[in-house]
Amino acid sequence: MTHSALLADLDPGLLGDMLKVAGAPGYARWEDQVRRTGGCSDPIHITGWSVTKDKTSGEILHRYSTGDEPGARLRIACGNRRASRCPACAWTYSGDTYHLIRAGLAGDDRRDIPATVREHPRVFATLTAPSFGPVHNRPAGRPCRCGKHHQEHDAELGTALDLSTYDYAGAALFNNHVGQLWQRFTTRLRREIAAYAGLTQRALKESARISYGKVAEFQKRGAIHFHVVIRIDGPDGPAGPPPSWATTAVLDHSIRAAVSHTYTSVSVPAAADQPARIFRWGTQLDIRPIKAFGDGSDITEQAVASYVAKYATKAAENTGTLDRRIGNREVLVLLDVPDHTARLIGACLDLDPLYPDRRLAAWSHMLGFRGHFSTKSRQYSTTLGALRQTRADYRAAQEREARGLDDVEPDTVLVLASWQYAGHGHTPGEFVLAATIARDIQLNRQTAREALHERHALEGAAS
Repeated sequence: MTHSALLADLDPGLLGDMLKVAGAPGYARWEDQVRRTGGCSDPIHITGWSVTKDKTSGEILHRYSTGDEPGARLRIACGNRRASRCPACAWTYSGDTYHLIRAGLAGDDRRDIPATVREHPRVFATLTAPSFGPVHNRPAGRPCRCGKHHQEHDAELGTALDLSTYDYAGAALFNNHVGQLWQRFTTRLRREIAAYAGLTQRALKESARISYGKVAEFQKRGAIHFHVVIRIDGPDGPAGPPPSWATTAVLDHSIRAAVSHTYTSVSVPAAADQPARIFRWGTQLDIRPIKAFGDGSDITEQAVASYVAKYATKAAENTGTLDRRIGNREVLVLLDVPDHTARLIGACLDLDPLYPDRRLAAWSHMLGFRGHFSTKSRQYSTTLGALRQTRADYRAAQEREARGLDDVEPDTVLVLASWQYAGHGHTPGEFVLAATIARDIQLNRQTAREALHERHALEGAAS
């Protein structure tokens, strides 16, 4: 289809807005702003000014005002990590998560994480939710219990075989309490490792440190499970060698013991028509050693970092739920939320008055889950904040160079500024044009990221 035909199919009002934006005198600067946000689909608008002065002489080195910008405002990236809300900002978040996880596997000299961390025992584990009732699935070589051979993208996958007996309340409460279950697991894991090594808890702290980085993922049935990198370091973290007794076999054994221990559970009291419940991890537990490069059986640093980064920008969208809070049940019908997911959301709304401290209604769009999607222990690797600061420092250096201030020491200047929030988002015409710009940026980023991942894989193989 030609560009003329595509334009002819557009709504006249939308086409008019696009032409108005593209034909405006400040379009080039507007496009520059959009590119600087990375193609953000819902940019924050701010208005204000800044003045840069020499601290000693008081000489004004630079002035800036949004009054000279298109629409008299500056657009900055929204920073939303959800791919369903802003693919551009989610891409940045995913890249940061990839670097964070990989730095804890392969090292990063810039973050004081030596490459010798590759020699530490580390595994990639998946902790799953228990069953709340049979669901449609794709068992290997066999039909589903419903008698059908479901295709990969069949809408029935993950939904209850019997809606009347599926424990929707239990599923919602598990999601809501899974953060506590994770805390119980990490506490028990340290005890199991200490016991396996014949050490007390205090002695373990003096000889080793357990670090992790994890990401949450929603299964199709709407239950949370965790993908986790777990590593044994020396007492000072990744910079120090682990004790001689620390092996992947020790990690494997201790994780399994911690998952199955009676302490690793969360009790939820009875309330009204709801019985008392004790939540534990599901019986499906996958633990794999992480290799610097593949040998046909174990997973690589590259694969683990990419996998974790992929799920860091997702929430429960694959279950058909919404990506923002809801006000009432009518929204579920208006937005055509699938029945299985709607029942999970409904369970959250019904349970909210019974467990008021759990805020189930507020987190019903997350099927009850109220935790962070990606977390790490303190000394696993660098932090997302440090990565953002590096990016901010780089951009600040670019700005100083563009303003002719690159030879001026930052400590010798004083910056006065005043900023106000002025809205967010794009007009319909801006949105279409910004999406085109975002696609160009995405293509360039994808090419650069693939090249980086390939280089990392080669570095791993060379080591």
